[in-house]
Amino acid sequence: MSSIREEVEKANREAVERMMESDPLWVDMGLAKDKIPGMRDYMLLHAGPPLTWERASGPMKGAIIGAILYEGWASTPEEAENLVKSGQVTLEPNHHHSSVGPMAGVISPSMPVYEVWDRRWGNRTYSNLNEGIGKVLRYGGYDEEVLGRLRWMSEVLYPVLKATIKELRSEKEGVSLKSIIAQALQMGDDCHNRYNAATSLFLREITPYMMRTGHDKKMIIEAYNFMNANNFTMLNLGMAAAKAMTLAAHNIEYSTIVTVMSRNGTDTGIWLSSLGDRWFTAPAPIPKGVWFPGYSDEDANPDLGDSSITETAGFGGFAMAAAPAIVSWVGGSVQLAIETTKKMYEITYAKHKYFQIPYLNFQGTPTGIDVRKVLKTGITPTINTGVAHKKAGIGQIGAGIVSFPLQLFKDAFKAYAEKYGL
Repeated sequence: MSSIREEVEKANREAVERMMESDPLWVDMGLAKDKIPGMRDYMLLHAGPPLTWERASGPMKGAIIGAILYEGWASTPEEAENLVKSGQVTLEPNHHHSSVGPMAGVISPSMPVYEVWDRRWGNRTYSNLNEGIGKVLRYGGYDEEVLGRLRWMSEVLYPVLKATIKELRSEKEGVSLKSIIAQALQMGDDCHNRYNAATSLFLREITPYMMRTGHDKKMIIEAYNFMNANNFTMLNLGMAAAKAMTLAAHNIEYSTIVTVMSRNGTDTGIWLSSLGDRWFTAPAPIPKGVWFPGYSDEDANPDLGDSSITETAGFGGFAMAAAPAIVSWVGGSVQLAIETTKKMYEITYAKHKYFQIPYLNFQGTPTGIDVRKVLKTGITPTINTGVAHKKAGIGQIGAGIVSFPLQLFKDAFKAYAEKYGL
């Protein structure tokens, strides 16, 4: 047993070290079908573990319908639904394709995506563009307002960003996402549900290159104003960066470190580094939140989204103590934010070398969820999240806090014990 313990410690040190030393850069833009490995026509990627149409929640169904209408595979919601039911549209998790998306996380073939490259370990990850808050595709919206915004993003925002990153890369390797996250954590962001500072830092870096793209002035101003008005502009890039970080820690023999946490509105799921791409799932809980006017917890859908990859990488809800202002968005108190971060130290393997929390005397953030510590303490990962209405087509109704079910970690460790004969 002592030799196995030594192997586990060695593996976990390596996994967490690789995660912390990962160096993700935004390097390119492209259409999903041209960039994401394995992406093809009549395929939709989604957040969380594998899912069928029959088991999909309202907001997930709404996002799937909206993506089909956006692609032009159907002309009405009813036609879109029949297309999925007939099996003509394939549904696969983003995580099976080195990709992530917030909330429903639906990515269709002709949607523009960011490409992120890990300069240290060589992995490439992908995410779509952020639409803003409220009635948007990722929260299950699919009316003409939602589709019109998606088309504008494809026709205006995407070309400007593609030209911007090309111009920027004439001078440097890409935009360092790790440095933006590290700085934003010291400016009051948690980099999951608060990206105010990170978005400002991002725009500060790319705007000079936007001006040099040669695009029409009106087009550049529209793109800039859209991103500047949306504090979540950096969310998708932050998630792609976190995916690169956790991918660096994945597939390490003997490691008990969690490398994926995700939700699809029906199930939650995790991956364990040493168990490959095997999902361990349990029912998704409903967040406790702050509601937009007119809504309550009775309207809330169970949690969904790949955005918990941020906590998996050592920031987001695990860094809530860095972002006291976040409580006005997700609920609770400043003390709760601090206590949440402190609890997460009890279930993680290390303190991050580069992500630090000023309010905790610049301690590194809790990094590397260790399934053994989760089971030993009974403490499960706590994240902050947006909340979608349980019915398709309505959209976001609030934001809140949620913890992952303990059963996930019990099942994962059982499989781990079986693999290694414990």
